[in-house]
Amino acid sequence: MIRIALLVLFLATPAAAGPFRLIVSDAEVPLVPNSVMELAAQEGYFARAGVEMEFVRVEQSPMVMAALRAGEGEMANVSLEVLLQAAGAGVTDLRGVMSPNTSLPYLIAGRDLGQVADLAGKRFAIGRVGSVDHLLSMRVLATEGVDPGTLELVALGQPQARAQALLAGQIDATTMSIGTFTAIADRPGISVLVDVGDFYRAAPILSKLNVVTTATLDSRGAEVQAVIEALVLAARDFQADPETWVAAMKKARPDVDEADLRKLAAAFAGSWTVNGGLSPGELAEAQAWLHEGEDFAGVAPATPELIADFAPLRAVLEKIGTSDAGDAVWP
Repeated sequence: MIRIALLVLFLATPAAAGPFRLIVSDAEVPLVPNSVMELAAQEGYFARAGVEMEFVRVEQSPMVMAALRAGEGEMANVSLEVLLQAAGAGVTDLRGVMSPNTSLPYLIAGRDLGQVADLAGKRFAIGRVGSVDHLLSMRVLATEGVDPGTLELVALGQPQARAQALLAGQIDATTMSIGTFTAIADRPGISVLVDVGDFYRAAPILSKLNVVTTATLDSRGAEVQAVIEALVLAARDFQADPETWVAAMKKARPDVDEADLRKLAAAFAGSWTVNGGLSPGELAEAQAWLHEGEDFAGVAPATPELIADFAPLRAVLEKIGTSDAGDAVWP
């Protein structure tokens, strides 16, 4: 009887379920706040939180949700747009539980332009018409006093393609992450028209979420909380001392110049999600804004309880306390 009881206890432990798999679309540690996920593994945060983490890599962002739905992982890092589209298509078993990067550090870069006002009548590259990238860019430019109606919009797809088009003189400006910009910042004629701080103040929109299924919440809820705890504690350390992030990134990405890492660390200041990056008010605002776009025409907004579960994050913050060094907690 004792042997049977011990066997049942062993099978009930998290280890028996295997590693907790996190699905990402990055082939290597990215140069954005999303780096917190991989650095948390490298620097032992997951191990200290008591969860064995394994990364599952897919080639393209749209495949992340497909991999989660196919059971290839327990958690996936996806855009809020993708989560809302799934909900609009009738999927009811997905829940966002935290955000490792509430809003990516975007900026608007130009070629041979002195200031953002010079953009009127110029060629501005976007991913595609109606995309989040398009909507964010137009919102920011309008805030900066540029009439979006005066721009010649050019749909070019991914940021890397747009960056190359900018270098080639095929466009005059585009939105990109600070990481993408760092790679071209020293090229002749390239300059920042709207910096990271001004971009975020004009468009403080929730960008990405870590999503799990309701089945994972039911069967591996303790591990979900452990993952959140590890990511929040890592973010707090990177926020408190940017040199901690630089040192970790030097190990993870020896191909990146240390001077560039220091520039990125300065740009990330204030961007780390030290309280989990997810609140009901912010989620509701971001959803309402996304539903203004063409991609959600005719789609009814999902109720909060069908797209997010705040209980795991609340439990973590009750355990480790909150921080006043970054993202707000509630509402």
